[in-house]
Amino acid sequence: MTNSVLFRARVPADRLKRAEEVFARLGMKASDAFNIFLAQVELRKDLPFVITSKPEPLITTAEQGKVWEDALGDY
Repeated sequence: MTNSVLFRARVPADRLKRAEEVFARLGMKASDAFNIFLAQVELRKDLPFVITSKPEPLITTAEQGKVWEDALGDY
């Protein structure tokens, strides 16, 4: 058995509820998602995403579809 610790954090209840809905669609619990996050930090020795005050604009679903079509061809 691996050595584990209990980690507690205060988060807004509504934020956790919305996140848990996403995790549930992926078949995960919040603890699973947190473990995945920690594993990625460990592997990368950095955060697994960029934190910025000037994010790039999101692309539309149509633009994403075009990117996929260009990369993968006709579906």
